[in-house]
Amino acid sequence: MDVTVSRSGGFAGLSLRWRVHVEDQPDAEQWYLLIASIPWDDVPEAEPRPDRFTYRIECRPHEAELADRQLDGPWRELVDRVQERGERERA
Repeated sequence: MDVTVSRSGGFAGLSLRWRVHVEDQPDAEQWYLLIASIPWDDVPEAEPRPDRFTYRIECRPHEAELADRQLDGPWRELVDRVQERGERERA
């Protein structure tokens, strides 16, 4: 299973992407538990704000798009983990 986080926006408007293959992680079981705890069908609503980051999180069959200020709880933990362990590339 792959988890991809794409970040766009900010002052420079750069888009970056990180990808993690869960099965390659030494703590894969923890990844699966975290992914299962994400409220994929209950993404919080928020108005877009200029010059702020937007995150697109993909973990098939799930995907969600959140503003930076919406990343809380398991959403934040998943994004942080993917950014820490994934390879960064320009999108």
